[in-house]
Amino acid sequence: MTKKLAMLLFVMNSLAFAQSDVIVTDSTSKSTVDSRSTSINETTVKSPPPSAISPSMNILNNDICTTGVSGSVQTQILGFSGGTTIRDLNCERLKLAKNLFDMGMKVAAVSTLCQDRRVFDAMMNAGTPCPVDGKIGAEAKQVWDSNPERAPTQEKKDDNTSFWQKTTFGLGIFSLLLLLL
Repeated sequence: MTKKLAMLLFVMNSLAFAQSDVIVTDSTSKSTVDSRSTSINETTVKSPPPSAISPSMNILNNDICTTGVSGSVQTQILGFSGGTTIRDLNCERLKLAKNLFDMGMKVAAVSTLCQDRRVFDAMMNAGTPCPVDGKIGAEAKQVWDSNPERAPTQEKKDDNTSFWQKTTFGLGIFSLLLLLL
């Protein structure tokens, strides 16, 4: 029995060595990649963004006696914008006096400046009263002494301040109303 077993092992080994010379590989690989991606991005604008644009005040010349002021307020519901110019009367008086002086009208230039109470008081304190009715010097002093009501009055400084106080108060009330919306 051992002889039969040895024989069987010998035959199998020879068959194994005989077939080991040729290696056959037959491999088929099939791969299907199906990638489908659908992306939907949608943006809906229901209303344009609110904008309150304040008016521009183009005051580019230095020879203008005005100042531009503008502003705006915007909420999601309501917008408000506005602007104005503010005249500087003292600046206008100085420019008028300079133009009169440049044209050789020195008395008229001084008379224009004397419309300001500060200049009037300074001229009287210096002993050179402001011209009045074509009179200068001692004659003008007599006219001013006999008619003190003709002297210029002190200008109210509250006009500009009250304007800003009213504006600030109005903007404050407007802002409170906007907060309630």
